[in-house]
Amino acid sequence: MLAGAMEWLRGNPGAHAAAGFLLLFAIGSLAWLVTRRVILRVVAAVIRRSPSSWDDAFLERNVFGRLSAAVPAVVVHQGLQFMPALPERGASLVARLAVAWVCVAIAHALSAALTAANDVYSRYPAAKDRPIKGVLQVLAVVGWLAAGIFAVSALVDRSPTLLLSGLGALTAIAMLVFRDSLLSLVAGIQITTNNLIRVGDWIEMPQFNADGDVLDIALNSIQVRNWDKTITVIPAHKFLEHSFKNWRGMQESGGRRIKRSVFIDLSTIRFLTDEEVDRFGRFFLLHDYIARKKAELEAHNRAVVHDSSLVANVRRLTNVGTLRAYVEAYLRQHPGIHQEMTFLVRQLQPTPEGLPLEIYVFTNDVRWAVYEGIQADVFDHILAVAPEFGLRVFQNPSGHDFAHALRGSPAAERENVAVAANGETSSLLRGG
Repeated sequence: MLAGAMEWLRGNPGAHAAAGFLLLFAIGSLAWLVTRRVILRVVAAVIRRSPSSWDDAFLERNVFGRLSAAVPAVVVHQGLQFMPALPERGASLVARLAVAWVCVAIAHALSAALTAANDVYSRYPAAKDRPIKGVLQVLAVVGWLAAGIFAVSALVDRSPTLLLSGLGALTAIAMLVFRDSLLSLVAGIQITTNNLIRVGDWIEMPQFNADGDVLDIALNSIQVRNWDKTITVIPAHKFLEHSFKNWRGMQESGGRRIKRSVFIDLSTIRFLTDEEVDRFGRFFLLHDYIARKKAELEAHNRAVVHDSSLVANVRRLTNVGTLRAYVEAYLRQHPGIHQEMTFLVRQLQPTPEGLPLEIYVFTNDVRWAVYEGIQADVFDHILAVAPEFGLRVFQNPSGHDFAHALRGSPAAERENVAVAANGETSSLLRGG
């Protein structure tokens, strides 16, 4: 029966060719099933038992599974030479399709392998400083382009060099169509190689309302998780076109700056009396300062001053200068202030709002919540202690201030008297 069937096939070339192709495809499908069901399971078992971890990443990204898709195409391509009875045109078409399929499968597996390589690299501490995700994505794009060129050249049965020469004429159009992608590609490489931004950096970019931590650095975009938990996606090339602030230097330095002023009402600034000097000398933070300044001023006044009856002839302490010394001493002993970084308590140019007393120091904790707590504690104390020095902190008058002023004015007093008189008259009328 088998011999008869073979004899019939030889007499029918079309059926013979169809049977040959079916047999070839059946063998390819069988090879694919064996690879998926047997070989890949053995490979997975060996990888899981191996002590190294990099091969586990390749297994998780299904690199070997994607590569196995090329097995039936290779089997079909190699099996064509064992079937000389197949028509030449049909065999040539199947061979070209098999080559194209292998190119695509290899590119697919290469993309997964690069992703797995990034997973392995991300486990090392250097990955935070030098991410390679963008570079690997570039390699993946190059791999897909190469696979596409070889696949198309195989399908049209032409040399890849001819296809590449034809693509040169389309470069200008591609530059216009994919301008942003190409710019982002180049910018992503520059950002990574120059270490401008790392995953986890706190950046500010007001042009895009971005203020938060860098979540991901991809080939052509950077994701920022803002403090309100929203996510902003910014094209990578925008970081080279616009300015942005990276707070990494502050976080690595170990200190975060406090730069804030308290505005002192100029009308409350005056010289201290002897009684006030003695009282401030009993302050723990001012004891050494007052003793030193008293000795310095007494020595100066004895040597220089000839007529001490005039206030302008005598050097004296002021309440605002004493407050400045107190604030400096207070910050020097504060456990939350960094003593090795810039430390200034200074007066700025007077403004219509008063005399700015600026605090320019650094906290020794860069965490946001802790920093805000230290800053609030410092200014709580300064605002509360200023009246002890006879000083008033300036603020614009409010409705309460105007109401208080009106209650003390002569017109308000006359109005109150009139209201009281009207009340007495009404009581007399009711009594009558």
